[in-house]
Amino acid sequence: MNPVLREQLLLLPEYLQGHLALTFAALGAGIAVSVPLGIVASRSPRIRHPLLAAVSLIQTVPGLAILALVVAMLGGQIGFLPAFIALTLYSMLPIMRNTVSGLEGVPAEVVEAARGIGLSPRQRLWKVELPLALPVIVAGIRTAAVWTVGMATLSTLVGASSFGNYIFIGIQTRNLTAVTVGSLAAAALAILLDTLIGSLQWIAERRAIGVGLRELRRAIALAASLSVAFAMALVATLKPAPKPDFIVGGKPFTEQYILASVLADRLAAAGFLVEQNIGMGSDVIFDAIGAGTVDLYVEYSGTIWGSYMRREGNPGRAEITGITQAFVRERGLNPVGLAGFQNRYALAMRRERAEELGIVSVQDLAPLAGILSAGGDLEFFGRSEWKRLQSLYNLDFAQELTFDAALMYTAVEAGQVDVISAYSTDGRVAAYDLVLLEDPRQALLSYDAMLLASSAAAQNPRFAAALAPVLGAISDEAMREANKMVDVEGRPVSEAVAYLQAIIDKPN
Repeated sequence: MNPVLREQLLLLPEYLQGHLALTFAALGAGIAVSVPLGIVASRSPRIRHPLLAAVSLIQTVPGLAILALVVAMLGGQIGFLPAFIALTLYSMLPIMRNTVSGLEGVPAEVVEAARGIGLSPRQRLWKVELPLALPVIVAGIRTAAVWTVGMATLSTLVGASSFGNYIFIGIQTRNLTAVTVGSLAAAALAILLDTLIGSLQWIAERRAIGVGLRELRRAIALAASLSVAFAMALVATLKPAPKPDFIVGGKPFTEQYILASVLADRLAAAGFLVEQNIGMGSDVIFDAIGAGTVDLYVEYSGTIWGSYMRREGNPGRAEITGITQAFVRERGLNPVGLAGFQNRYALAMRRERAEELGIVSVQDLAPLAGILSAGGDLEFFGRSEWKRLQSLYNLDFAQELTFDAALMYTAVEAGQVDVISAYSTDGRVAAYDLVLLEDPRQALLSYDAMLLASSAAAQNPRFAAALAPVLGAISDEAMREANKMVDVEGRPVSEAVAYLQAIIDKPN
């Protein structure tokens, strides 16, 4: 078996457990809430329209946005709970709408006949209306099930394990095997769950009208087999896992995956039980470490300065580092120290294109920006550095496109954009023959890599001792090479981690 594929398949049980637990919990809660609400809405036109409008409004909110909002409302809580709440909200619309439609579709003469034989409203609902509306309601549940399986992949961004781990990490590290395994696994789960619900629906309908015994047995056997398989998988998700001593977090790009593994290995070598929770957004992970749901991750001084402190200007590298460390201490976070390198933003162009236009610096770029297109990562065009670049250089590009970080480099290499917001330690800068434009007015900040720890972790002397060798040990060149091994050469993250560990352990 291909070693890369084997490595991904070894992760399948863990990700399957997380995805199943989220899907079944959210779908179950969605059914429990939506069917009663649908019954109430079908009985009262006054309630129906505002209720359906509210649920429909939730559906229009982008998945990433609702996940971020739930995390914020929970005070930085990450993991299963915010993902469960968001998925439950997303599952409600098709179930509630189909419940209302199914009950309204029951023939009036049937309801009148039930009333004529003396059935109470409750009896009419349970014995006549719901059984007749059941096919429509189950169709809504099937739709919600498929939606929930797909949406659960986004839970990776708030620290919940799912098949999204495959997809997001695979995209960032250009590991198409991981992306394929994650996509196929999610698709297979959606198909199997839809088949199970459809089989149960078919059995209920055919038993009511009568059907051949052989066909009924086949349907029951299929439903039973799928039910047993899902039950066994769910039991596995309920098996209590040992509680980790520390949780190491990371953001959704290659450098963070590498650094999270380096730190986790250091702590594991010191005898701690460590869990990694990678792929979270900047705001999510910063709030999580303040809340103590993540114990350690690598943040950048420029991100703290611009995004969390909302400071403007560029007083210089040393001052930014000192002020940001003081800021995080005031927030109850603990700066363990600096890793030794900085990964700053820099505008980059293909060398051929830059030479064609005679561009060496951002100053040269400014007069031509109106005919050029720019690409940025998911955060760049909302950051203070971009506003400062616009102000100091009067930059106004013809197009400003937002990309996933991995796709951003592919876009500039293919000539789809002229300029991108590159990272100074990214191995793809050299591999794609990009030039980093000079910044004579110092619009762009320094970005020293800083180890941040939760209060509980920082109080453990063995924790600090295990991380001490990392401090100041990783140079810009070393980090760039580690990133290149994964992003350009297609080597696994574990090899880049081993490369950095060897540098850290090298005697001075």
